[in-house]
Amino acid sequence: MMRGVTGRLMLLDTASLYFRAYFGVPESVKAPDGTPVNAVRGLLEFIDRLVRDHRPDHLVACMDADWRPQWRVDLIPSYKAHRVAEEREAGPDEEEVPDTLSPQVPVIEAVLDAVGIARVGVAGYEADDVIGTFTAAAQGPVDIVTGDRDLYQLVDDARGVRVLYPLKGVGSLALTDEAALREKYGVDGSGYADLALLRGDPSDGLPGVPGIGEKTAAKLLAEFGDLAGIMAAVDDPKSKLTPSQRKRLDEARPYVAIAPKVVRVAGDVPLPEVDTALPRAPRDPAELEGLAARWGLGGSLHRLLTTLAV
Repeated sequence: MMRGVTGRLMLLDTASLYFRAYFGVPESVKAPDGTPVNAVRGLLEFIDRLVRDHRPDHLVACMDADWRPQWRVDLIPSYKAHRVAEEREAGPDEEEVPDTLSPQVPVIEAVLDAVGIARVGVAGYEADDVIGTFTAAAQGPVDIVTGDRDLYQLVDDARGVRVLYPLKGVGSLALTDEAALREKYGVDGSGYADLALLRGDPSDGLPGVPGIGEKTAAKLLAEFGDLAGIMAAVDDPKSKLTPSQRKRLDEARPYVAIAPKVVRVAGDVPLPEVDTALPRAPRDPAELEGLAARWGLGGSLHRLLTTLAV
């Protein structure tokens, strides 16, 4: 899976980052043939900055081989349902993606491959699950770069796992450790998945427990420890739940029983053998030269290659 990974591992939630690059870089950034390449160039510039600022020893671009896995939909049918552009009988549903972004994704993949940055997606799993599995297996510190708060559940100070969350476009990052989570949400990394499950998440189509918002969920977790502790309190007539909280949680038992499997990222994805070491020189210089010329990647690519060579 990961050969000799010691030192700092950086994991990119690639789709989340190229979406941000797409909306953060004007569409007037085009290839010589007039095709927009704002997401491609924006992502390359972002990776350049990440490598310069954080100096990882290993880097993996984690991909969504399946952005809406059937096993999650089977458990909670509303999961990401509002983002489906086209339902398919065979294979995964198609996600709604801006018209001028879709054609840039294969270019991004080809450029990452030619540069030599490890790129990993596994059939039946989201990038989050790939990130969760790499994180579980890592020997050293891990930086997870994502615009998706779901991955806060992996934050773990003891193991040196933190999230770098882009605030505006991809220019400034919020470094999220357990202190930042406790300050903002009242929970640590391991409690974040329970918080998300209770309050729900409209962007992922997760219903949550009706009437239990973020603040109430954080209070319940502070008082009862975790989801199991909260549900044990529902059964304990002496516990300090209000009558309405007890009723709502009791009625939500079917959801609470299945939601953890949907909300928690997998940590046991069958990862391929891959060399995660940060490349010092391009893996395929001739291919990269052709891609740079065809898509007009100019300064963005040159800067990244210069940074990698240092």
